[in-house]
Amino acid sequence: MDVPDRSGRSKPRRGTNWLHRLIAKPAFQAWAAQNPFTRSISRREGADLFNLVQGFTHTQTLLALVELRLLHRLYDAPATPSDLARLCDLKEPSMVVLLQAAAALRLVKRQKDGHYALARKGAALLGVPGLEEMIRHNRLLYRDLEDPVAFLRGETTPEVAAFWPYVFGEGAAINPKASQEFSRLMADSQALVAQEILSTISLKGIKRLLDVAGGSGVFLSLALRQYPGLITDLFDLPLVIDTARTRLDAHPGRVQFHSGDFRNDPLPTGADAISLIRVLFDHQDDTVRALLRKVHEALPPNGRLIITEPMSGGPRPDPATDVYFAFYTKAMGTGRTRSADEIITLCRAVGFRGLRNPATHRSYVTSVVTGFK
Repeated sequence: MDVPDRSGRSKPRRGTNWLHRLIAKPAFQAWAAQNPFTRSISRREGADLFNLVQGFTHTQTLLALVELRLLHRLYDAPATPSDLARLCDLKEPSMVVLLQAAAALRLVKRQKDGHYALARKGAALLGVPGLEEMIRHNRLLYRDLEDPVAFLRGETTPEVAAFWPYVFGEGAAINPKASQEFSRLMADSQALVAQEILSTISLKGIKRLLDVAGGSGVFLSLALRQYPGLITDLFDLPLVIDTARTRLDAHPGRVQFHSGDFRNDPLPTGADAISLIRVLFDHQDDTVRALLRKVHEALPPNGRLIITEPMSGGPRPDPATDVYFAFYTKAMGTGRTRSADEIITLCRAVGFRGLRNPATHRSYVTSVVTGFK
């Protein structure tokens, strides 16, 4: 970064990398784009930069595809722009713009006869649980980031925060409609998270598992199917518990439900393992410390702690968790995306030991920290 000298002119800050100063010169960029030894690098980095610049159009193209159910319409057979325009109540030229954009993003593919067909990436989008609902939900975050500087300065009132009122401790004050909406969103995406957790760690040897703030019970449902001898407990707000009962009725005698707010109520005892699935990043450090103390108190000696959520890359910033999830948790108003090392430090401070951060297959879905009392 340059700093002004006494005359007001800018001069390079001492210690600035000389190569970076050279690269930042327009004349060097023009030369590098033509030089046989540097042009491939220059053009690749230029394309990467332009993708950053136009990234917002990618997200809006994606939202249009989801809202118009265009990928669903191509699921059975290719179609022409005119047919799709009629089905989606668009003029044909607008549909062509959307289809061309979708083809450029490799979500659909353009055929020689003028039809458009579903591409492999588009089919994958349809197959990821909750992804379409997440794309729709991101309209809130998109509006929150309309003025990103004002957002970062705390001069805005993010809509995302209003969507998740429970993070402010309003538990019983959440209206049923809002509760159902965020419970559905969590459930839709939780299946993918649960699969990632159960493919990363083993629950073998655990007799009773308590899932704190377990939502609609998606994780416990998958765990119960994978471990037939497992007994479970689910602790969450009363309105959320009602949704979980419906899902977990398929496992009679293997689930106990406990209504409460972990800020104000003690956690149930008797479990030899406690899981916190996408809980900590909703809250500030003081709330997290208090919760971890309660978890530690509720566990027996050698009881196991399982924490899973998107985690910052820390010294190696992650393109998913340090961008999307970091901004999202900031918009919530109370949480933040922590690195595994930060979570381990918080756990160790309340008495947990044997803390580990096993690698997951997809860190953009979730990361894991485990430990013992």
